[in-house]
Amino acid sequence: MNSLVSCKWLFENINNSNIIVLDASFKGVNNDTSIPENVQIKNARFFDLELFKNRESSFPNTYPNPIDFEKEIQKLGIQNKHHIIIYDKNGIYSAPRAWWLFKLMGHKKVSVLNGGLPNWLDKKLPVESNNNQKQFPVSNYKVTFQPNLVVDFSFIKNNISIKTHILVDARSEGRFNGTAKEPRKELASGSIPNSLNIPYQNVLKNGFIQSKSTLKSIFKELIHKNKPIVFSCGSGITACILLLASEQILNNTNKAIYDGSWTEWATLNKNFSVGNFQ
Repeated sequence: MNSLVSCKWLFENINNSNIIVLDASFKGVNNDTSIPENVQIKNARFFDLELFKNRESSFPNTYPNPIDFEKEIQKLGIQNKHHIIIYDKNGIYSAPRAWWLFKLMGHKKVSVLNGGLPNWLDKKLPVESNNNQKQFPVSNYKVTFQPNLVVDFSFIKNNISIKTHILVDARSEGRFNGTAKEPRKELASGSIPNSLNIPYQNVLKNGFIQSKSTLKSIFKELIHKNKPIVFSCGSGITACILLLASEQILNNTNKAIYDGSWTEWATLNKNFSVGNFQ
């Protein structure tokens, strides 16, 4: 199953009854002001990321309880057999998070639309208003949770010494090095010890995932080390962009997301200096 599909491929297959298109854009987050807020790909369903997180968590984007995920997916009329195609209005930004959530919950057929809505509009492919969200027959969707695709604080803390996994941080170089402030004012900037920095913007170009040849250059250290990888970021969103990009060239490597990411780490480790765990 390809983790990325093109607009051409989706247009040619969009009438297939086994394909469900989901808009996983963040409401109100649109980096391209030329993209209308009230437009969606024809017959798309809205995947509200605000519904697909654990509201009881102290951290902003913690993955949802599998039972809650299952119930929300059932409301969208999605079946386990469906091939899910996910896009967002920024080209590639929030769609990889939704893609990873489906993988975490055991969905077999799920892909991200490379270039997202901007590329779809550029090609003048069919769209419609998203003002009237449809109701769907409740499905019998079942989750098969995949715990190997996510790690927690204890795992990361332990890995500092045993170094079985490579930790890759998707935040900017400034935030990683502690020279730029965090967006969340209560958090110090800095990095988890022994982690590497690959800013998520590096794997993108004009709303698309970079070519495989470029990705091989970006991920050359990961390829060389040939270890399982954990991706981290500020709160679990852009780490999924790196994960999606890595799938294009490292599809046989074990990979996971540190879902709490820097928000959790910096909150639970008040006494640290950049690059050192205390």
